[in-house]
Amino acid sequence: MTTPQGSGVDDDPTIGKLFADTSRDLSALIRGEIELAKTELKFSVKAGGMAIALFAVAGFLIVLAIIMISIAFALFLHWLFFGLGTSFLLVFAVYVLIAGVLAFVGIRKIKQVKAPEQTIAAMKSNKQVLKRG
Repeated sequence: MTTPQGSGVDDDPTIGKLFADTSRDLSALIRGEIELAKTELKFSVKAGGMAIALFAVAGFLIVLAIIMISIAFALFLHWLFFGLGTSFLLVFAVYVLIAGVLAFVGIRKIKQVKAPEQTIAAMKSNKQVLKRG
């Protein structure tokens, strides 16, 4: 008795061959996904670095602008009412007053910060349950 051509046992994939093919394909898929993630992360890191640099430059320019407006305000006060030294001291006093108010508000906000007492109690309870088994 002869078997028809193409229906031999050698043509049917074995479980071992299927498993080997599946693991090879899965490995290739994972490697491809990792490469894609690396490429995306490189682009994101470059964009993030550029954004940080631009924010730093913007912050520096704002500091320069504050200095310039402070000088302009002191010179304006000098032109209107006071001597030059008094005008600059007045601008300095305004900044110290603003800093004091901000520090006062910050201290009051810090006093509102509390430990997560319910979470701590729940974790202690969980710890006791886990110790008991």
